[in-house]
Amino acid sequence: MNILVLYAHPVETSFNAGLHRLIVERLTAAGHTIDDCDLYAEDFDPRLMRQERLDYHNPRGTADPAATYVERLLRAEALVLSYPVWNYGFPAILKGFFDRVFLPGVSFRLVDGKVQPSLHNIRKVAAVTTYGGSRFRAMVMGDPPRRLIKRMLRATVKPGAPVTYLAHYAMNLSTDQTRKSFMSKVAASMDAF
Repeated sequence: MNILVLYAHPVETSFNAGLHRLIVERLTAAGHTIDDCDLYAEDFDPRLMRQERLDYHNPRGTADPAATYVERLLRAEALVLSYPVWNYGFPAILKGFFDRVFLPGVSFRLVDGKVQPSLHNIRKVAAVTTYGGSRFRAMVMGDPPRRLIKRMLRATVKPGAPVTYLAHYAMNLSTDQTRKSFMSKVAASMDAF
């Protein structure tokens, strides 16, 4: 498959960077074509600009500031997200990607004022993430990133597409063993992707 890997972490020596490298290596070894989109390395601007908001509901074209990212998303057959959870949400750069790229006419259509998901080229989704706090703390807060992936993104892609959510909770208390175990889980998931 042609897989778009969206990676959002600014530190190249982080555990998340290691997860990202593992994801790309394993998917490549499995024979997939990878479009590795490192949002920080590509200096993606997460800000939705005034004119973009004014044009939000208008048909978009090649002059659109996010056009190359829209093209990459529409070429993909699968999507793998790799990011940390900060303040119970996506990093701003990843949130900005959703704001600027998941547009009307791209990920959904508005028909008589109602949303109709249309990102049906995406047949499979996986998210690989880390949380500083525990699963319990994330649940108490409603775990917005998990819900956004498992509900919103699932509803946007091809109906019935499998969605996998792999999370290493309690990174603040992690050990070499917990991190190694999580990397093994991610490797197995990417090998089977």
